[in-house]
Amino acid sequence: MCRLIGAVSRQTFPLRDLFADDLEPFLELAEEHGDGWGTAVRVPDGTVEAVKAPERAHDGPLLNTVLNLSESDAALLHLRMASPGLPVDRTNTHPFGDRDMAFAHNGDFVPVDVLDTVIGPDLLASAHGTTDSERFYLAVRRRVDDGLDPVKALMQAADDIRAAAERSASLNCLLLTSEALYAYTEHDPHSVVIDRRGTGYFGLRYRTTEDGRAVVASTGWPQPSPEWTHLPERHVLRMSPGTLDLTVHGR
Repeated sequence: MCRLIGAVSRQTFPLRDLFADDLEPFLELAEEHGDGWGTAVRVPDGTVEAVKAPERAHDGPLLNTVLNLSESDAALLHLRMASPGLPVDRTNTHPFGDRDMAFAHNGDFVPVDVLDTVIGPDLLASAHGTTDSERFYLAVRRRVDDGLDPVKALMQAADDIRAAAERSASLNCLLLTSEALYAYTEHDPHSVVIDRRGTGYFGLRYRTTEDGRAVVASTGWPQPSPEWTHLPERHVLRMSPGTLDLTVHGR
C-alpha cells in the first residue's frame, strides 16, 4: 500500500516549501514505502508535468532536485509500496497520466482487468504498465473524456470497481488537473490490511495553513484534530490553487 500527499497554495512555491513542514515526516514513510516515488505539478502554461523514479525516495538525487527546483501552486507526491506480483519499474510507478492530468492511487483491487470494458480498447492501448492503479486512472480518464467533471468521474470509476471487483482494499487517490487537485477516499473496513495496520490507516485528512496553503495526505505521522479534518468515505475533496477554495462533494 502506498502513501499520498497533495498541496495547493495561493502563490507559487518550490515544492519543498509547498509541502513545508509535512514534507519530511511524509518522506520518512519511504523507509517502508520504498518501491518508487513520483511527483506531479501544475505548470504556468496550464498543463501538468510529472517526474517519477522506481527507487526509494531517499536513494537518489533526483527527488531533491525536483523538490528544490520545481515550482508550482498545486502538486502531488506519491510513495509506492508495490502490490505482490507487480514489478517495480518506471511503467508501474505513480503518477499516471499526461499533460492534462496526473493520478496517484493508494490501494488495490482484483482482478486487475475488471475495468477493461469500461476503459475501452482505444484508451486501454495507452496503458504503459500492469497495475490496477493505472486501470483506475484510465477509467477516470474515460469518464472525463466523455464529458464528466473530475468529481463525478472519480465517483463513477469507484462505483465501477466496487460493482465488479472481487475485492478492493482501498480506492484512495489524488487527481491533479490544470484547474484543481482532487482527493477521493474509500476503503474496505474488513480488509486484512486494516487488521494489520489499524482502522485509521486508510484515512485521508486535510487542512489549511496560515501561510496560504492547503494540504491533503494519507496517515502515518501525527495529524491532530481540529487542525486536520477527516475526509468522509466516498467523498471527493476539490482544492483550488490561487483562491484556496476547498469543497467536499458527496453523493
